[in-house]
Amino acid sequence: MNVRSAWLPVVGQTRSDTRVTSLGALTPTSPVASRSGILPGSSDGKTRLSGFTVAGTTAMGATVYPGRGIIQGTDSQGAYPVALTQPVNLTFVDGHAQYGRIDLVVVRVRDDEYDASGLTEANVEIVRGVPAANPAAPATPPLSLPLYTVAVPAGTSAGTGGIAWATALVGLRTATVAVGGILPVTTDTSLGAYPGQYRDLGNGLQRWDGTAWLPYPPQPAWQDWTPVWTTATGAAPPAFGDAQVSGRWIQQGPTVHLNFTITFGAGTNFGTAPNSADNWRFTLPVKSAALSRCIGFAELQSTTRERAVARMRLTSTSFFELELSSGMPSGDPVLVSGIADSVTPWTWAAGHTIAGAATYEAK
Repeated sequence: MNVRSAWLPVVGQTRSDTRVTSLGALTPTSPVASRSGILPGSSDGKTRLSGFTVAGTTAMGATVYPGRGIIQGTDSQGAYPVALTQPVNLTFVDGHAQYGRIDLVVVRVRDDEYDASGLTEANVEIVRGVPAANPAAPATPPLSLPLYTVAVPAGTSAGTGGIAWATALVGLRTATVAVGGILPVTTDTSLGAYPGQYRDLGNGLQRWDGTAWLPYPPQPAWQDWTPVWTTATGAAPPAFGDAQVSGRWIQQGPTVHLNFTITFGAGTNFGTAPNSADNWRFTLPVKSAALSRCIGFAELQSTTRERAVARMRLTSTSFFELELSSGMPSGDPVLVSGIADSVTPWTWAAGHTIAGAATYEAK
């Protein structure tokens, strides 16, 4: 038979049948394999990953605290569930006389059926590193979950004060969750298992799109924008010409933020002749949900001394107008007030500028 089943045969179900066909399917890494890792959570709900925590408890000893996890073998071996229900104490060998070393704490499975070890068991173990001038952690043994590395400096012993636990431990634990669950990770660089898988980095969610982990929900991006410049009557319309115009906008849900800067040029057409006013209008990047007396402010400047502030007023859901709302910083009055146009607050010319920013609710 080419399909392996569990809890179906009257006789003959093997241990590997049970592992391969696990009902509690965890995060997949292939059609028949699961991600090795520790089940997340803590008794008070405040810690992402508390299972198999290691803490220094004596000069040369540490305690491994309870937890549950999965250790994936080959596809045909299946995944080995492991659980530590009582704390386990570990004792580290004294440091080398001349060189430091790095030890590795693991949860390790031995299965004689596959490794000819003569053992069928799971244990928490120390894999001792090799003393060296620049020590490195030993390789993780087969069928093992790495938990922590422990730095053991040269000459370390109980008589010299023991291991400096506050800095010696480096965590290596990774999590695994039920298929479809949100995977808590920290520095994990693993690829996703399927498009639509989610993971939690602690500061936000990511979604696997089949090739990369992307922020979720998708983060909006700032976009370039050039407002259309018109007037209230539409007669003798203005034109930017060689003006320098830069505008940016972004939408987060219903909220739109925008900013813009205009520096008028020698070839700018300011619209209606200077002897007749016609209110200027600038289109929004996205329609507004409603009219508003003020969505932001803009600074209008002709010279260093001639500056004024205008409210960006929505007189339509499609555009804003610039309504003068102050005098000038110099204390001089604005000679022409109202809504900005070709002669308000002054007669505009090349080199004059408008710069503003606003926030409003999109339709």
